[in-house]
Amino acid sequence: MEIRSIEWTPDGVVLLDQTLLPKVEKNLTIKTVDELIDAIKRLAVRGAPALGVAGAFGVVVALDQAKAENWDETKLEREINSIRDARPTAVNLAWGVNQVRPMISQGRDAVLAAAQKLAAQDRASNTAMGNIGADWLISKLGDRKFRLLTHCNTGSLATTGTGTALGVIKELYKRGKILEVFADETRPLLQGSRLTAWELAKSNIPYRIQPDGAAAMAILSGKIDAALIGADRIAKNGDSANKIGSLGVALACHIAKIPFLVVAPESTVDRTIADGSGIHIEIRGDYELTHIGDTQIAPDGAQTFNPAFDVTPAKFISAVITELKSYEIAEGQTL
Repeated sequence: MEIRSIEWTPDGVVLLDQTLLPKVEKNLTIKTVDELIDAIKRLAVRGAPALGVAGAFGVVVALDQAKAENWDETKLEREINSIRDARPTAVNLAWGVNQVRPMISQGRDAVLAAAQKLAAQDRASNTAMGNIGADWLISKLGDRKFRLLTHCNTGSLATTGTGTALGVIKELYKRGKILEVFADETRPLLQGSRLTAWELAKSNIPYRIQPDGAAAMAILSGKIDAALIGADRIAKNGDSANKIGSLGVALACHIAKIPFLVVAPESTVDRTIADGSGIHIEIRGDYELTHIGDTQIAPDGAQTFNPAFDVTPAKFISAVITELKSYEIAEGQTL
């Protein structure tokens, strides 16, 4: 079954509301800048490639709203900037906005065409990453079936195609190379148990869900052949920011001497940043940790440390897979 996380329609941007999965499959139709920013911030749409496409389509939304409400150029610029900056760690969001912004002078239809082209390119890049990543793993691990671990969601819900890291897993399954996938639940918002498991089930890929705290044990006890994650921003030296908990998986893989792959499009590589110390990490609110849904699970007034991402140093990454190639980064080298 094809999963569409985001697409343009005559009514505006249509998003599959990922906050309601897996129980409810409901689309949101976005017609205003505020609606789009709200959807981005509350993770109704998420995943670096999907955010890039959302940013590009968001410029069209802003242009349509500007025409309807008679905005001046200053307000239009401010609203487009607010889309660009809605999630600071995810480089693709700003990248998507910046890719289509120069087309504004050519008119709204030119911006829409550019945004749709970005979406098509993302789908093609997903296929390429799937093939490159699958080839890389088979070359390193042998022509056999694998038990793989993944963290957060990196599939169709995070892109406009088959996915990044999960796209590699789907390609391996097509080739008959998957024994089982271990999906970390991904606290606190459970993108693994809610979203990745949902995608794996729809693809008929054997899987099991594990708590994040079980990942190191699974890896060090020999249950895992390799781990694959996505990325929201990759520095020039290969340091990679991804969902919180990714670093712990990388460290366990390093100790166990098994591959740890980062799979992301070239647009996620930010060569303006020398290393991971330059990546701004989004800190989210207390409520995500003190409540599950509407149920309070912590004392009143509890303070939290709730980073949305962590940064895995390049020395713990076996390879970065993009749609162009696999990068195996030696010390002192750059992407």
